[in-house]
Amino acid sequence: MILIDTFPTNSIKGLEYRVGRVFPFGATIESDGAVNFSVYSKEATGCTLVLFHHGSKKPWVEIPFPEAFRIGNVYTMMVYGINTETTEYGYRFDGPCVPEKGLLFDNSRILLDPYARSVSGRSVWGRKPDYSDIFSHRGQIIREDYIWEGDKPLEIRQCDLVIYEMHVRSFTAHKSSESKYPGTFAGITGKIPYLKELGVNCVELMPVFEFDEFENAREKDGKQLLNCWGYSTVAFFAPKAGYAVSAAFGMEADELKGMIKRLHQNGIEVILDVVFNHTAEGNENGPCISYRGIDNRTYYLLTPDGFYYNFSGCGNTMNCNDPVVRNMVLDCLRYWVSAYHVDGFRFDLASILTRDEAGSPMINPPLLDSIAHDAVLGKSILIAEAWDAGGLYQVGSFPSWRRWSEWNGRYRDCLRRFIKGGAECAPELYHRIKGSDDMYAGRSAAASVNFVTCHDGFTLYDLVSYNEKHNEDNGENNLDGSDSNDSWNCGAEGETDDAGILELRFRQMRNMLTILLTSRGIPMLLSGDEFANTQWGNNNAYCQDNEISWLDWSLLNKNKELFDFVKHLIAFRVSHPVIKGSKYDFGRNATGYPELSFHGTEPWSLDETAPSLVFAYMYAEEHEKYGTKKDCFIYVAVNAHWEEHSFKLPVVPEGFKWYLAFEAYGVSSEPGKEKKLPGQVEFLLGPRSTAVLMAEKG
Repeated sequence: MILIDTFPTNSIKGLEYRVGRVFPFGATIESDGAVNFSVYSKEATGCTLVLFHHGSKKPWVEIPFPEAFRIGNVYTMMVYGINTETTEYGYRFDGPCVPEKGLLFDNSRILLDPYARSVSGRSVWGRKPDYSDIFSHRGQIIREDYIWEGDKPLEIRQCDLVIYEMHVRSFTAHKSSESKYPGTFAGITGKIPYLKELGVNCVELMPVFEFDEFENAREKDGKQLLNCWGYSTVAFFAPKAGYAVSAAFGMEADELKGMIKRLHQNGIEVILDVVFNHTAEGNENGPCISYRGIDNRTYYLLTPDGFYYNFSGCGNTMNCNDPVVRNMVLDCLRYWVSAYHVDGFRFDLASILTRDEAGSPMINPPLLDSIAHDAVLGKSILIAEAWDAGGLYQVGSFPSWRRWSEWNGRYRDCLRRFIKGGAECAPELYHRIKGSDDMYAGRSAAASVNFVTCHDGFTLYDLVSYNEKHNEDNGENNLDGSDSNDSWNCGAEGETDDAGILELRFRQMRNMLTILLTSRGIPMLLSGDEFANTQWGNNNAYCQDNEISWLDWSLLNKNKELFDFVKHLIAFRVSHPVIKGSKYDFGRNATGYPELSFHGTEPWSLDETAPSLVFAYMYAEEHEKYGTKKDCFIYVAVNAHWEEHSFKLPVVPEGFKWYLAFEAYGVSSEPGKEKKLPGQVEFLLGPRSTAVLMAEKG
């Protein structure tokens, strides 16, 4: 018997086609060379597939979906004879246009497939779009034939991670990077030796899904301002073509996969910063690119009169807990894990994902539940930015199912305030150093992603160099960006030649880095902080595709001592797994000491409820438990006071000697090369400083 549906049943302009397969959504190349197109729309009354030759202003064929090709709310078609290398595609949708009811169908528009795996029209970064083009974001059909050579996600234990947040373009765009392919995925590949030397084992990439850098583009004092951060997604399944040197040849997917494979070969995981809370279509006045013209009432949260809820601060809010949108998000995450081998995701403004169709937060949000328990995502890192622009703040209370970790904003704020002299923050800081046991007691310290700086706000150097933000170059009258920075300029605003102020700034940076990298939880560094990169006080450089946001690699040589300090701290953390412990069991272990204890200037004497600028904490590393060669004690002395203090050291077992590993005044030791303390009873710590001591036998 011959099944009629295995052969084309219709033809148009030399192409043959038939009813297709519902799954997967998107455009998929079949084994016989045909292309299966499948797209969802609940409320459309009709759909037309529109095919272009690459770069052509007009389509060469339009194929309406026969009613028999609609299955449920899915239009599906198998087309034979397409040259996938030279074809671009989109859709027209018929249906009612009643804006006050949220219905925005207009068949004069050609719309991007929500499942498009490649988007043309933006392949060269910074090239101004042709606004006369009726279809500026075009879907492309790609082959999933990359040769992975046995690669897979690394599945490093989360408590072992040291995350390095970076922007793909800004990381190597500056001429000082000496990159062969500046500002691209290939540029990052070329910096892998640097990342290995630094010691990080996970990079967190700011958005790499296709976005439009010309969204809200404008000029300020003759300088072109762009949407260079990319927190405004155009297509969730497609990599940003402008980040690939090979995009002109349609190879951006392979370039990104090649970068991930090389990072994996060097023991470095890849986390993607994903933005599901809103899209690039903005509010009622925004462009119609895809979702709103395909099924506006499904994809977005709408008010009763058809306007957009704006919990993202960016004009619209995705309806993430609608079953169709929820499945799209899951399909997207599964795709990036399976097709690109990414190791995990950081979810921007993740609290939005807890909101129902009326915008109210849910106790058990279906999307977060589904992600936490998904089979394909079972080993993926899941990190929530547990707040949103609508005032919902869930740090410590984000629905987790013991799977989700959180950007710990409370760690950042507490440490910043303490280091500049906030004695009242000390009682909270003890909990943050413990891995925020007061917040994640039912989970583990791996739930806490600790950080002092991130892309959003001051760099570490600017945090100790500016009292106020300086965003004048953004063209928004310095009104954009946060005013709550908890920064201190150490005595002068911005650049200075004062040697004393500069020394204090670098000491303050070392203080924060020391505490960060000796705290329990997952530490995260902002790229460039390790060599004091500056944005000259701009704490919201989202639009600055220039020297403001690009890393200045000449500072690596200038501030080599700071780089070595960070490198050695990371190596020290790796060498002492007790610091990375994720359980909240601080009782006595086989060493006879508590695994983690807090002290004043006198050992075992600290009121953990009282304000203080001076304290210490000590890890007792049991060699059998952590697989090290011998027991070890790690003592971190902290002095945020403007006067020096003497710390009496805890008595350790006979035969153990104290060694100095780090001091914020400039002492930085490679593991195994720490210098023995001349005195073994007490340690004098200078003003506004930290020190790391270790005691071991031999």
